[in-house]
Amino acid sequence: MIRFHAALALAGSLLLATHATAQTAGKTVIATPNAPEAIGPYSQAIKVGNMVFLAGQVAIDPKTKQFMKDAGIEDQTRQVLENLKAVLEADGLTMDHVVSTNVFLKDLNDFGKMNGVYGSYFKTAPPARATVEVARLPLDAKVEIVAIAVRP
Repeated sequence: MIRFHAALALAGSLLLATHATAQTAGKTVIATPNAPEAIGPYSQAIKVGNMVFLAGQVAIDPKTKQFMKDAGIEDQTRQVLENLKAVLEADGLTMDHVVSTNVFLKDLNDFGKMNGVYGSYFKTAPPARATVEVARLPLDAKVEIVAIAVRP
């Protein structure tokens, strides 16, 4: 009887391992030189089925590879959105495909200025969004934005 339970447990473990492999095999890395390279062990975006999950972007100019540390919140927001747009375009998508964003601000007092630039990128049917103030962002950025897009 003990051997039967051990064999059953082993079969269950193999089934779980096979299922996890099948799920991870369905993801595709999206990468473009038109957006900043990842500064850590992550991808610019991952596509799974009809969904694209974009990594957070900060205001790094992909041409110079320099962070725009002296830029104001509006210029940083514009660069962040241009970076996200470039990653979307690498997969044949546009900003209209974005269904959700998370905006991280170093100072919530910058919300109005960030929101003005943000709104110019999402004129019709803007995505769902959460905006929060955080203690610190990579490279001491003023803003970071994460997005999820869906291909119809």
